[in-house]
Amino acid sequence: MEIELHEITVAELRQGYQDHAEQGVRAYDGKLDVRPPYQREFVYKDKQRDAVIDTLRKGFPLNVMYWAVRDDGTYEIIDGQQRTVSICQFVEGDFAFEGRYFHNLQKDEQLQVLEYELKVYLCSGPDSEKLEWFKTINIAGAELTTQELRNAVYSGPWVTDAKRYFSRSGCPAVGVGGDYMNGTPIRQDYLETVIKWINNGDIEAYMAVNQQKPNANELWLYFQSVMAWVRATFPTHRREMKSVQWGWLYNEFKDAPLDPVVLEAEVASLMADDDVTKKRGIYPYVLTRQERHLSIRAFTDNQKREAYERQKGVCPACTKHYEFAEMEADHTTPWSQGGKTVSANCRMLCKEDNRKKSGV
Repeated sequence: MEIELHEITVAELRQGYQDHAEQGVRAYDGKLDVRPPYQREFVYKDKQRDAVIDTLRKGFPLNVMYWAVRDDGTYEIIDGQQRTVSICQFVEGDFAFEGRYFHNLQKDEQLQVLEYELKVYLCSGPDSEKLEWFKTINIAGAELTTQELRNAVYSGPWVTDAKRYFSRSGCPAVGVGGDYMNGTPIRQDYLETVIKWINNGDIEAYMAVNQQKPNANELWLYFQSVMAWVRATFPTHRREMKSVQWGWLYNEFKDAPLDPVVLEAEVASLMADDDVTKKRGIYPYVLTRQERHLSIRAFTDNQKREAYERQKGVCPACTKHYEFAEMEADHTTPWSQGGKTVSANCRMLCKEDNRKKSGV
């Protein structure tokens, strides 16, 4: 990788600035690709964006940026997209800083911004080195998510199309499944989750196979199927549904004969059950019947001590005496059979017998 220091002014940078959303962002008289396929979306918060403009207005040095030199003599940003977009948006009048838009500044103030010199390292080398350099230098900045790095490694037409569905602010995936998904599309949370669902957790393998495909239709159609199944199976929306791994449930139960009315009655009952401490686990529980999803409320130390004293330290399963620390609390009547987490339903078993009972 060859690296050469170059200086350009803000005026030169913003020349020909255009933001075409999915089609990309250009600057530097159209010669700079601000958002190559592996780059993240604009993620700066107002405070970070304002800090860039404050640095320019005060004439302080801004962190160096890195551009890759393409074979045709144009450039693509390796590092500095957020700063570049912030600067160009301000000069274009997209936002105000300290109550003043760029056009509100006095002529000398505008000139001071436009003549500000940015330091840019021009990097020449093969694509593999560009991507490695990209990952390395971003460690010191706003740290990339794992999926953002995957997008870099497997950049191509498939990633570009997948991001159109899953990675933009207000992207189609938000409209279809925003009520059922955790995370933020622009940080690639939606994309990462759906790939994990469709390929049983092996994200890299799926992206490698699909890297050069012209579109991400398969992934988008799968996601729509998952969300349609969720709405049909659990028609009553609750906030806890955002934390559920719906793809896993869809993969296993999409062909099962499920009754939404029966499921809703059980979900409503469990939501009102004080013993169920992990409400989001209700949905996988009513399908799998695995209590681990619910995190049933544990007995308190006082309830355990009371049961221990009542039993005089004797385990009712093996009839042997144990110290308090050698025993564990158990529901006499199992929770699944209506037993509650109350003192009267608490008994102490030795650890061995409790594990046998629990199948551990």
